[in-house]
Amino acid sequence: MKINRDSLLEALKGGTGQRASGMTKRTLARALGITGDARRELRQVLSELTADGTIVCDAKKVYTLANTLHPSLANVMVLDIERIDEHGDVIAVPVKWDKDTPPPSIIIKQKTGRKNRGHRHSNQISVGDRALCRLKTTEQGITATVIKKLGDGPSHEVGFVVKGGRGLRIRPAKKGSRYDYIPERGAQGNIKINDLDIVLFELSNARHKGERIARIIKTLGNAKHGKAASLISLLEHNIPVGFSDKELADAKALKLPAIDKHRQDLRDLPLITIDPDDAKDFDDAIFAKPDDNLKNKGGHIIWVAIADVSAFVKPGSALDKGAFKRGNSVYLPDRVEPMLPEEISADLCSLRPHEDRACLVAKMQFDKDGDKISHTFSRALMRSHARLTYGQAQAAFDGNPGEAAKPVAGILADVFKAYEALRTARSHRAPLEINMPERKVKLDPKGRVIAIEIKERFDAHKLVEEFMIQANVAAAQALERAGEPLIYRVHEPPEMERVQGLSDFLPAIDLKWAMGQRATPKRFNRLIEQARAKDMEETVSMSVLRTQMKAFYTPKNKGHFGLNLTHYAHFTSPIRRYADLVVHRALVKAFDLGDGGTSAEELTRLKEISEHISSTERSAMAAERDAKDRYIAAYLSDQIGATFKGRITGVTRAGLFIGLDETGADGFAPARNLGYERFEFDEKSKSLIGAETGGTYHFGRRVEVKLTEAMPLQGGLIFEVLTRPEKGTLPKHLAKRRPSRGPHKGRKHKSRRRH
Repeated sequence: MKINRDSLLEALKGGTGQRASGMTKRTLARALGITGDARRELRQVLSELTADGTIVCDAKKVYTLANTLHPSLANVMVLDIERIDEHGDVIAVPVKWDKDTPPPSIIIKQKTGRKNRGHRHSNQISVGDRALCRLKTTEQGITATVIKKLGDGPSHEVGFVVKGGRGLRIRPAKKGSRYDYIPERGAQGNIKINDLDIVLFELSNARHKGERIARIIKTLGNAKHGKAASLISLLEHNIPVGFSDKELADAKALKLPAIDKHRQDLRDLPLITIDPDDAKDFDDAIFAKPDDNLKNKGGHIIWVAIADVSAFVKPGSALDKGAFKRGNSVYLPDRVEPMLPEEISADLCSLRPHEDRACLVAKMQFDKDGDKISHTFSRALMRSHARLTYGQAQAAFDGNPGEAAKPVAGILADVFKAYEALRTARSHRAPLEINMPERKVKLDPKGRVIAIEIKERFDAHKLVEEFMIQANVAAAQALERAGEPLIYRVHEPPEMERVQGLSDFLPAIDLKWAMGQRATPKRFNRLIEQARAKDMEETVSMSVLRTQMKAFYTPKNKGHFGLNLTHYAHFTSPIRRYADLVVHRALVKAFDLGDGGTSAEELTRLKEISEHISSTERSAMAAERDAKDRYIAAYLSDQIGATFKGRITGVTRAGLFIGLDETGADGFAPARNLGYERFEFDEKSKSLIGAETGGTYHFGRRVEVKLTEAMPLQGGLIFEVLTRPEKGTLPKHLAKRRPSRGPHKGRKHKSRRRH
């Protein structure tokens, strides 16, 4: 008999008369007439049904359906987390409900406990999640506790099929994975795999001749096709792809709101957009002019208009739930996975020139020194008067406006004067200034890398950035003064342990950091200036960057260390960040700006929302970084044996991380390949030091390397260091660690890494 989900579920539904008590694997096999090798297929189907919550297996290995609610008994069901009510209770409904009556509303009782900042418990659930829950019926109604949140299967991995002398193998896509796995034979059913297929798999407990066996869940495309690097990165980090039919239908039905008592007409205000030359959507527009208030001589009025996403994406809607689930847009070299459908992100909420668009406007007044005096927020209908690139705006600032900028040259002149005042205030504020080169991977239409370019950074970039920062500050201050809860963007001061590590390292490059003084952005900036004089700016900048905490979202204001600000929220990018949408809704509610304000339910969820979007942001950043690494590895894969200039960007016991100057590519040089002797790791000086000669490779040192291996699908590069170590001696604390075994005889170690 062919085993499939339907036949197994029919057996559990009662065809065998054992529905109430459930069935073991043995009784199921007997009922279905399964013998021999078919038992392996039965195990796989049971595993799949248990993983997705369709059936439940208890401690006695008895399987039962998970979609039947017994009125007087505790039971197990798969629930959709639907909403949070006005009392703050999490409300769920059964995923499957085959009765004529409406499905019951079930209150989820979540476990509480200590959580790491910005992280959630593995079973912490939120609106839009699906969870396997244990139910209990009481006189007050039905409650449930979460057994397992579904969709987070920790054993599921992304990999690709490789063909070698021993047949097909599954290689994990994760960078640094050392082992391949054997595909489980006969367990894929109709799944056929070919060389370089991208697959979702899970590890089996079984082994074959000592090797682990991988069970393939499904194939996801083939890596031979262009743009596979981005697909693998999205899958590896569980980034949602695409939109539901409901989201797409709702987006297509949206209409531009009209001017009314809550929305003023600002279509004559000469707002302009300044964005990258390849931008597809524009969510912010700016304008500035001298303040005509005689009491503010030399001051400026600045308008920052942001696409009014809150007018289209209402709390609790399908679009809102989808946007919350994604948390943010993800930007990869060859594609964007947007938070909202294109009908919103690239049309209704894209501030295209000469088209009416709904916006939320921050109007700010600054004095001649660039200090903010006041701010107001309003809803409006606007019309962008020009769409400029950063390069076009910069040329106009430099006195050479091109054809696109000439019609708004006067506007740009006023905008730049306002920026000069803000720049003065910024220098007094002294935020952290770490200027690391940012590189862009340039692809051809087939997804092949044709160049890796350093992004130019103009004053035009800094101008837009500073205008946005001031609008974000104004939003946070306005909401706090109005007593309206919000989500802050928080960046905490560095931990003492991290700063101590920096202090311990600096003497190795003839710099110092006094631990007795408080760490401030200004002190870090001064240190970087000192390093610049020694041609060590990049090294020290990397060290300072590693002392910094990760920014995160929270309803509690803790300030922003890097920007040196006491109040900061994200307000300026609601197309691509859910946090900004939450702030927009808070402003709408606080200042009575019409529909689309914060709901009572949303107010109870701010902590949960903050934790969730902090997590999705980290996933997005990891996917973006990994995709770029994969494309760069592909770009360099035909240059095996070539030599490159670079710098040591990290030191571990296992070896050296190397960053290449030209491409910014990151790779690894194993310690076993550094020479004939054993190298000891000195954490204090961030160095690898030869146990016999004292020869040293230290963090930040410039080196020449040879590329020995490139792994495009994993994004990995392996280097051999050609530069000899600096002369030195092994510190006493390392010499005492263990007795020397002397230099290795014969040829130096070759890499044991598989090819």
